[in-house]
Amino acid sequence: MTRPAGALALIAAVAGALVAVVLGFLTFGAQATLAPDGVPVAVAAPPEIAQRIAAHGGGQLAWTVATPAEARQLLEDKKVYGVLELAPGPVATVVTSGAINPAGTQVAQQALTGAATALAGAPKQEVLHPAGAAGRVAPLAASALAWIGALVAGLALTQLAKRTGRPIGAGARFLQVTGAGVLITAVVAGFFALWDSALPLTSDVLGFVFLAATAFAALQAGLLRLLGLRAMAVLAPLYLVAPAVAGQVPELLNPAYRALLWSWTPFRFSAEGLRSLLQGVPDAPDVTTALWVLGALLAVGLLVTLWPGRSARQEAEPHLADGVVEVGVH
Repeated sequence: MTRPAGALALIAAVAGALVAVVLGFLTFGAQATLAPDGVPVAVAAPPEIAQRIAAHGGGQLAWTVATPAEARQLLEDKKVYGVLELAPGPVATVVTSGAINPAGTQVAQQALTGAATALAGAPKQEVLHPAGAAGRVAPLAASALAWIGALVAGLALTQLAKRTGRPIGAGARFLQVTGAGVLITAVVAGFFALWDSALPLTSDVLGFVFLAATAFAALQAGLLRLLGLRAMAVLAPLYLVAPAVAGQVPELLNPAYRALLWSWTPFRFSAEGLRSLLQGVPDAPDVTTALWVLGALLAVGLLVTLWPGRSARQEAEPHLADGVVEVGVH
């Protein structure tokens, strides 16, 4: 039964409103609700001064009192976003790290500078593993480019096979996944060299980018195989999560976004792991975590993509022009 034009117009309007809800939730909503809540920082000072400082900031900051060496190790391990050192002397020091997410570093630096100024005047600023503008942008940019590049590659293979009527076997899927990984890694390396020649293009960095790109490509290829073009309803909006959620630290996000999006998005693992590698901190815990997560995504994605199910066996068989499979007589 043909629907009247008015009903079709109403369906179209509802579809547009639903898209607006999704976009608002994934992008502008996360940015509009940013507020510091328990941002982890450390203070190294005599006990009586440390306790006074720890009362500064209310619920916005979560203070850890430690020795200077312990505090700096916490910063290296990315367990705090900044350190306030108040050694004997007239000048305090605020220590931050270029290997930390810039959003967290900015909040910590402002809070620690304010606390130090109230006690001992304007502090010195010290940055471990300093990062330039490109170094701050590159980790998240590489993750987003890997996701969208792999997504277009998977979609292109699906559409080309559909238009030409050619089957997609396991070999073609594997070639698409690995080919996308190699080419996207080359693209990212080219951008890194263009943006800042000081960014390291070591085997660790390039290998990590390749792992992320192939993991994303395998996951997307698996979903496209299972759901067809319907998978785009899931895969395309996820691209919006990268700048809106994965680019933030959890202590700045609204608890709803922290639990529903940030907690599982693959972009945060790839971005923070790559940030540590680019800034020369390969032993940071987030590198190990990212390797496990991306490795698991790659394994699961390849399993779904290459598993020889019934449809895969049919696709691998040669089909005649009239759609009948030729069967030999023995």
